[in-house]
Amino acid sequence: MPLGGRPWQHGVEPPGARGFACGTEPVDARADPHGTHPYDARPSAGGTEPPGTRPTPHGIESVETRRDGSGAESRGRRVGSRRGGVRVIGRTLGELGLGEAPRDHPLDYPGVWPADSGLLDGDRLLPLERLVHDDGRVPVLAVGSNASPAQLQHKMAEFDVSGPIPMVRARVTGLDVGVSAHVSRLGYVSASPVASPSSVRELFVLWLDGRQLEVIDASEGVPLPNGNFGRAWLPAPDVRVTLADGTALPGVHAYVNRHGVLHDGTGAPRRHPGERALLTELLAESAELRELFGVTPEQFCARARAESALCRRGTRLFAERKWAVASGLEQYVRAQQTGSPGSGSSSVPPLM
Repeated sequence: MPLGGRPWQHGVEPPGARGFACGTEPVDARADPHGTHPYDARPSAGGTEPPGTRPTPHGIESVETRRDGSGAESRGRRVGSRRGGVRVIGRTLGELGLGEAPRDHPLDYPGVWPADSGLLDGDRLLPLERLVHDDGRVPVLAVGSNASPAQLQHKMAEFDVSGPIPMVRARVTGLDVGVSAHVSRLGYVSASPVASPSSVRELFVLWLDGRQLEVIDASEGVPLPNGNFGRAWLPAPDVRVTLADGTALPGVHAYVNRHGVLHDGTGAPRRHPGERALLTELLAESAELRELFGVTPEQFCARARAESALCRRGTRLFAERKWAVASGLEQYVRAQQTGSPGSGSSSVPPLM
């Protein structure tokens, strides 16, 4: 039977994922027991600044806000020093509620995202002095767990790659967040971008240097001819990426699933509602999936993580039952080397 997914309702705003709406301030992003995720944050109002930021001579400086049990606001503890005349303020990922990676907690996929732009530096999230970092870095759009600071930290640490990563919140027009038509051996069914001319999403742009790009490429399977994702260049105006200061990027890299994306039962790409909700829906709709992965999201994750062959069987099932459709972005994926463009092939082994 075809998968008839229920899309995440428009206008519903999950906790800890407030958009650029004028007059709001972010609360610390905390995951709830049911996998609170950041999809479908409200789009920004034209000309407004992201909540929780203020102008500085060098760009924006994060202002952290907490709410206590009574709803009153208080400023978070600030640590750091001055860099270039701007006070560097940062808190650990754990203090910010950003410390758990979906690789370790698959039902929390795509993980908790920052409320605003920031500089990921080790275990701290620092303020950004500028939003564009095109001096030796390339922009990579994150639609899933790559926007989770803990997931990025996990990936970089695995290959002993260090260095700060600018994470810039952006309004993206022409693209939506679909469901990859493959089962990851990390225990989840991941997100993948889909072409959607009328959609406007609040996502993150990562500015990666050459080595960082190699690591993310490897984690998505780009170096392998049968890897799960290919890296595409999405040019403007096909996909429009606008930063909080009004800067429009000429394009961004993005990871497009080579298996396609799951459809919603009508042939249209299904939207990713967060992992627990997604697995609950998929298992309810397919006896064959229940036979392979069990009847609960917890069983699905545990079995997928325990047996990579089972993940491959699940991926084949999506294809054999014709539950997968094209994302509409395949045309942008070209045969390419991995890592920094022009630097040759990546030698980093894949982890998918």
